[in-house]
Amino acid sequence: MGADYHRRVPLTLTSEDPARLAADALVIATASTDGGAVLVGAEGLPATLVDQILSAAVTLGITGTADEVRKVPTGGEIVAPVLVLSGLGARADHYPPENLRRAAGAATRELAGVASVAVALPADDVTNLAAVTEGALLGAYSYTRYRDQKSTATSTPVAAIAIVTPLVREGDAKTAVARAEAIAAAVHATRDLINTAPNDLYPEAFADVARSAVKDTGIKITVLDEKALTAGGYGGILAVGQGSARGPRLVKVAYSPSHPTAKIALVGKGITFDSGGISIKPAAGMEAMKSDMSGAAAVLHTVIAAARLELPVAVTGWLCIAENMPSGSAQRPSDVITIRGGKTVEVLNTDAEGRLVLADGLVAAVEEKPDAVLDIATLTGAQVVALGNRVSAVMGTDELRTDVVTAADTVGELFWPMPLPEDLRAGLSSKVADLANIGERWGGMLSAGIFLREFVGSTPWAHLDIAGPAFNEKTAHGYTPVGGTGVGVRTLLAVLESRGAKNAKKKK
Repeated sequence: MGADYHRRVPLTLTSEDPARLAADALVIATASTDGGAVLVGAEGLPATLVDQILSAAVTLGITGTADEVRKVPTGGEIVAPVLVLSGLGARADHYPPENLRRAAGAATRELAGVASVAVALPADDVTNLAAVTEGALLGAYSYTRYRDQKSTATSTPVAAIAIVTPLVREGDAKTAVARAEAIAAAVHATRDLINTAPNDLYPEAFADVARSAVKDTGIKITVLDEKALTAGGYGGILAVGQGSARGPRLVKVAYSPSHPTAKIALVGKGITFDSGGISIKPAAGMEAMKSDMSGAAAVLHTVIAAARLELPVAVTGWLCIAENMPSGSAQRPSDVITIRGGKTVEVLNTDAEGRLVLADGLVAAVEEKPDAVLDIATLTGAQVVALGNRVSAVMGTDELRTDVVTAADTVGELFWPMPLPEDLRAGLSSKVADLANIGERWGGMLSAGIFLREFVGSTPWAHLDIAGPAFNEKTAHGYTPVGGTGVGVRTLLAVLESRGAKNAKKKK
């Protein structure tokens, strides 16, 4: 099984007049005002076509609001037979990069099955160009592995994208586009893993995908099977995986550039299917539990993207992979397990398994003395209760938590800083072990973070809970498809870049 199932979309830059571009569809922007919608960047279009669109805007449902996409036949007024109008939201002199990213992504997502698309959104500086390019590529995604050819004909991503920009010959522009392509590839590959059926993506198969994905990247990979996990004292991963006929794995992927400016560890939860174990989940919604490995998928492809972008940061990813199943060999409520390093945990609920595998991964990561460690996981239903399906949570040491929020704001992902109240630690006390794997019901997301904090010592640390945003069970929006979203990859990459730059300044 290969690492990527999607088809990568060829992308080019052009400074040609949009009205003369030979494309199946031309994308321009709309914006909303009190007086109705306006067209953005339509200066090169025939006045007759612009007048026709604006006069029929109400009838056509064109308002310019974010994520709105409308298609209008051009009647031969320009070369492209279809004009696609993508909303930016409220009219402004300068549009935030995320507005451009979403508008570009919404358009290419809606144009699935189209052979060629030209995108003429505002891209007159490198920041805007990067946002438009990234959004267009992120939106050009579909997962068709399990569908026949007939049903995929109209759902395959656009075959080719051209971005209209005056910066065609500028080196900084080419660098920004290459970065956007690497980021989109990482997000797409993460989505592919999340969307894979759990009968195909089990722990050993996940490890095989990782081996295939890191080929020719210079990344070193190490895979620990049950025997090696036992020898290494990885009691959390072993306990969670012991109920499945398909044994657990710990995968380490390490990118090591020469003279790195920082050394960062990433730890990802990789539960390939979460039934809840003996503390079994309700049947309703359990099919989405194939996405419980989203954190490990994000870590794998963040490390690969860091290598492809040649970041001057040493990055080690730890993929903590197991299948949580109920059986005669599964762990039981009241079992006591020993995490790597010797700390014991009383398992009060086998559905609080993610923190057990992460504990092993965090201990192993910290043993290598990184400058900082970040874990990412679809960890708690409480995260969804607190923040909904589009906002992720981040907890941890103050500086690194702030770095994550800043990085997320930069790339357009939504992460909200959460506290780790000391009074909740008492709820994790056990009568027979060093701590219990669950605390009181209220503040469950925070209790999970406090549990993980027990395994990082004094190392700067951040915990990213992506339980809601990792898997979109509702409708597509912007550049976000239904199913796996790939959330966290762009934020983690931005953290790597910022921490590397920050450390480089300190060393000067």
